[in-house]
Amino acid sequence: MKKRKVEIGKVYSVKVAGTWLPVRIDAALARGGYDGMDMHRGKPVKVATGAIRGEGRSPKQWHVEQTAKKGDAPAAASTDQKAQGALKEAAKVAGRVLGVPVGVLPPHKGKGRPAKSEPKATKSERKPSGLDAAVTVLAEAKRPMTTGEMVARMLEVGLWKTKGKTPAATIYAAIIREIAVKGKDARFRKTERGKFELAK
Repeated sequence: MKKRKVEIGKVYSVKVAGTWLPVRIDAALARGGYDGMDMHRGKPVKVATGAIRGEGRSPKQWHVEQTAKKGDAPAAASTDQKAQGALKEAAKVAGRVLGVPVGVLPPHKGKGRPAKSEPKATKSERKPSGLDAAVTVLAEAKRPMTTGEMVARMLEVGLWKTKGKTPAATIYAAIIREIAVKGKDARFRKTERGKFELAK
């Protein structure tokens, strides 16, 4: 029987603890078998020669195949990570400007929309969101405003209600988030430190 040729540095299908995994072969062992790296988990594994199947392919080829199988998922994940990073940075800036800590909520990871216990309000019952109210206030003022000024006006005329302890920080973070996520399509534009105006 012809001895199997295993190339160092290539990825093979390997049976490890009863499960077939993609493993990169890193080195041959003196007593037989190989040292390898589980490509899914990034963990080192010991590989018996008889547990290796398939034709070896380079790690680059393996990554290309995985990307093709998953479609655009890696690119989407990368975009989400960039957006989340921009939001965290914006929250830090907001915290420095307002003098209070500002956090960023993690993205919803569940399938579909999160469950709501309360029935949906009709259009006539719905109050505008904080951002919608901010748009209304800025349109009325026709000048750049701080989020503190916006919130004071929103609460004064009853455009928005909140029980939060730092509503100005909440609106600031929300505006920064919209600018970071929507870019040129955002409704707001920063004019100077801590002040915003309508972009359109």
